[in-house]
Amino acid sequence: MSPKSVLPCLVVAVLALLPLHAAARTCNVAIGSNDAMQFDKQEIRIAADCTQVKLTLRHTGALPAEVMGHNWVLTTTANLEALATAAGKLPASSDHVPKGDARVLAASKVVGGGQSTTFTFSTSALRKGGDYTFFCSVPGHWMMMQGKLVFG
Repeated sequence: MSPKSVLPCLVVAVLALLPLHAAARTCNVAIGSNDAMQFDKQEIRIAADCTQVKLTLRHTGALPAEVMGHNWVLTTTANLEALATAAGKLPASSDHVPKGDARVLAASKVVGGGQSTTFTFSTSALRKGGDYTFFCSVPGHWMMMQGKLVFG
């Protein structure tokens, strides 16, 4: 082989050995809620290669947000009760989410019957095998409206 014919082979070999950078991947998730204070999923699984999640919360009930609104909040399971208690003391105008609170890993706005909201959050704060809970932080809802989020 001549040196000119070896060079392309070497370039291909070196490129094959270089680590591949993970491309951004958005994973879509949809979850429903209703007038009976229930989510339609008890568990949400997110693949480890998802760099962000696009979540749609649908309220399939008929009651307005002022009467039976719901949101979707993600936290570590260890922080669930304290965060839910703090959120429940907030006014409706805050969507019952403490702004700037590090315990909030992701959160939607409150929606009422027939409404939906879609938002995107990064998975950079999540670790594979971590213990995460999603819940509705509207006062009195979190004890019934919660589930597990599994990342990875």
